[in-house]
Amino acid sequence: MLRKWTFRAVIAYLLFGLAMYVYLFYIAQAAVPDSLKGTSVDPATFLNYRELMLSEEYSKIRNLLFFLSTPYEWLFYFLILIFGISKGMEKWAKNTSKFHVIQTAVYLFLLSVISFIATFPLSYISYRFSKAYHISTQNFSLWMKDEVIDFWVGFIEMFIIVVVLYWLMKRFKKRWWLPAWLLSIPFMVFMMFIQPVVIDPLYNDFYPLKNKELETKILALAEKANIPAEHVYEVNMSEKTNSLNAYVTGIGSNARIVLWDTTLEQLNEEEILFIMAHEMGHYVEKHIYFGIAGYILLTGIGLWLTSHIMSWWLRKHGKDLKVTGISQLSSLPLFLLITSMLLFVASPMTNWISRYEEMRADRYGMEMTRNKEAAIQTFHDLTKSGLSQVNPPLLVKIFRYDHPTMLERIRMVEDFDIGK
Repeated sequence: MLRKWTFRAVIAYLLFGLAMYVYLFYIAQAAVPDSLKGTSVDPATFLNYRELMLSEEYSKIRNLLFFLSTPYEWLFYFLILIFGISKGMEKWAKNTSKFHVIQTAVYLFLLSVISFIATFPLSYISYRFSKAYHISTQNFSLWMKDEVIDFWVGFIEMFIIVVVLYWLMKRFKKRWWLPAWLLSIPFMVFMMFIQPVVIDPLYNDFYPLKNKELETKILALAEKANIPAEHVYEVNMSEKTNSLNAYVTGIGSNARIVLWDTTLEQLNEEEILFIMAHEMGHYVEKHIYFGIAGYILLTGIGLWLTSHIMSWWLRKHGKDLKVTGISQLSSLPLFLLITSMLLFVASPMTNWISRYEEMRADRYGMEMTRNKEAAIQTFHDLTKSGLSQVNPPLLVKIFRYDHPTMLERIRMVEDFDIGK
């Protein structure tokens, strides 16, 4: 049984990877429609021949790595279970201490280390391609530093979650998902509150925008939108990437408007103001609150489904997976496997909602700035800096894109009526 399940799982993963390779490199089309050739959405009008080739190559590689990484994670959790590794780690953790909290820490540390080692090759390949195509500017030591920070931040967050979750599983054997869902809400709000001031500074340096004239103009836009912002921050991302970005993060008094220094260096003032107006559109349209509501809803549904799927799976295959009870620590890979699959299944819907909100923010940015040339040039520069596709294949758009495609964004700007 062990050999058969392992063989089937590995073959299924390899066949899926082969199918995605054929789809992305030989079947999928990413060219703009013939009717749009020569217009502002056509990358041939703003990218040179070398940039076009690099964009196609890099996008295909990046998309393939995405579709390989998620099922690889599922395969890893499945093999950890089927080979009894999870059960063995649980036994070892129990032998280290009689205290459940320490047992959980030991087990989770072992699982995290094995997971880090197993997923490192794909992470490193992704880094090397990003470096080769001049998207990443990090040397290996700086990249590894971020990887180590990721490991410990993830470990601490997961430790808190797992300790509470498995206590609830023991306390409420059949309805543990309900208190877990209720407790996830304040935890999520807490993480959003501390993200800008505790977690983000672990990776980069944040400081007030040096260009005070530009900050004054950005804050004037914020005041016009009734946004209570007092400062704009910039972050030193140029030591890591050539890509461009800006965002609003946090909630309440810890909310921050942040510009990457690459954005400040590569875009002109009109483009930056359009980006800032776009970000303010999220605030004005209360997308953060819709996001919180959506998170609460999906988390509740996800935990309910996970509870029922775990119970059913362990009843049928618990012995094969070396796990006999949900509340055993050794069931954690099964919990992570199911939740990862559910997130992947839900991603087309969550991405669609996100794309809708991003398009609304683009429209708000146009209403604030009324500068078509700056908006279109911004999207051209974003495409060039990230070597992204203007019109990605359908499956890529559905499962990867939480922003509208550049084709959709540029066409919206062209169709926007400035006179209204």
